Amino acid sequence: MADGEKDEDMERDAMEFDIVIVGAGPAGLAAAIRLRQQAEKDGRELSVCVLEKGSEVGAHILSGAVVDPIALDELIPDWRESDCPLRLEVSSNHHWILRESGKLSIPHALLPPLMNNKGCYTGSLGNLCRWLAERAEALGVEIYPGFAVAEVLYDDKGAVRGVATGDMGVARDGSHKESYQPGMELHARYTFFAEGVRGSLTKGLFEKYDLRKDCEPQTYAIGIKELWEIEPDKHEPGKVIHTQGWPLSDVAGGGFIYHQDDHQLAIGFVVALDYKNPWLYPFEEMQRWKQHPAIRPLLEGGRRISYGARAINEGGLQSIPRLVFPGGALIGCSAGFVNVPRIKGSHSAMKSGMLAADAAYAALADESVADGVAADEATAGKMLTAYPEALKQSWIWKDLHQVRNARPALHKFGVTLGTLYSGLDLWLNSIGLGFLVPWTFKQQADHSATEKAADHQKIHYPKPDGVISFDRLSSVFLSNTNHEEDQPVHLQLKDPDVPIKINLPLYEAPEQRYCPAGVYEIIGREEGQARLQINAQNCVHCKSCDIKDPTQNINWVVPEGGGGPNYPNM
Repeated sequence: MADGEKDEDMERDAMEFDIVIVGAGPAGLAAAIRLRQQAEKDGRELSVCVLEKGSEVGAHILSGAVVDPIALDELIPDWRESDCPLRLEVSSNHHWILRESGKLSIPHALLPPLMNNKGCYTGSLGNLCRWLAERAEALGVEIYPGFAVAEVLYDDKGAVRGVATGDMGVARDGSHKESYQPGMELHARYTFFAEGVRGSLTKGLFEKYDLRKDCEPQTYAIGIKELWEIEPDKHEPGKVIHTQGWPLSDVAGGGFIYHQDDHQLAIGFVVALDYKNPWLYPFEEMQRWKQHPAIRPLLEGGRRISYGARAINEGGLQSIPRLVFPGGALIGCSAGFVNVPRIKGSHSAMKSGMLAADAAYAALADESVADGVAADEATAGKMLTAYPEALKQSWIWKDLHQVRNARPALHKFGVTLGTLYSGLDLWLNSIGLGFLVPWTFKQQADHSATEKAADHQKIHYPKPDGVISFDRLSSVFLSNTNHEEDQPVHLQLKDPDVPIKINLPLYEAPEQRYCPAGVYEIIGREEGQARLQINAQNCVHCKSCDIKDPTQNINWVVPEGGGGPNYPNM
């Protein structure tokens, strides 16, 4: 077939599975392992497939990370005696309130007990996922990295019947290159969506089944992370530091510093995406934060070895959508189970996957449900109603209920008063007096918080010194991000006129700043011919543009499989 021609007769192949899982993160892999564990125990045949858009398992995984092992203990009780890469236990906890030239250390005993990291581990979440994938494959799970799922498949009754991977070898103009291969259909009795934050398929499921009907809007933050090798005499294995305050003023967020194995320091900065000032530049806030006199000395003499960014769910309990629909379920960050005050979500993601797996396994054991012949709508549509019911009885629900007001209080009262309120609320819940705060605050969609640029002062950020602070493009280089350039742009504009007619005059084109990878660029302005250039090849798949765009004009969809960052140890 000649380059540029289309072969309209090429049909997609199809594969059949009992369970298909979209996404090889903590939730998806935990679900897959749990399913196969139960099948082996009962001597049953059960086919499980996991699809991952990254070039390998873990390639797109980015987290601090300090991991609570509660779910891992339930899933693989002997993990500590194995070759699991999560081996460095937290040795000390520190909380700093930063001023521009100093810091105030808050004794850990004064913090609410539920924020304690005793018994938790710090390390690479990506490496943990790689290890979980090995365990899953050893149990018979089929895992296919490098395959981006681009479409949800439905049966004639409107139930999910599987997914289809995206076509490969499509040129930017939509024509088929010589390398063209159509996507593959994967049919399943149940499909789990574990895409992570703001998944493109999950957005479509929200609309089709009105899954957000009974909940508050999801809210988010952007987390920007760097991995450093530091001088051995500065390294304190297992030491965990969290910061709040400078350089942010009335914006929720803060930093983390985790001393990990091999003289490595995981540092990161989180900025809530409900900030008002469109001049704010999360990437530059992190670079400025690193120059603080309490932080810079840790990095001096070291070298930065990796960089990445991703959005983080912060909506909590009141933003959890309906979790099930005919033929499928949402697990992990596709639904949003992050405990914001604890800065943890991996354990909850894993547990949600395990609970969904339990529900699906039980349903498949019931032949009337498995064959879809039951009379009532729930079983005929293969609704896993046992999953959300089990979730509400689990420690996930209890934990999120305790902290439900902590994050929205910062938006409601401002950072200073909100922090004081949150501390009191968390203390009362920690000591069993949560009944004294029975209310639940509401959430606001992040994009709607953005105010006009003319109403705020422009923020002037210092130039990077190339030693401690850096520019975006050199940072993206360290993320090993790569996309095939001649492919359809995966950052789609619903209306191509909006960036110049609305976003530029009203908000000074904030997409130039909230993106941590330099994807969006206004060019030609000096010549009176301004236009938005989208450098899609830089995209690190953080999804911030899809979330923060004030006009909600940007739609993030999956690029070709295998594209995006390749995080080695994040």
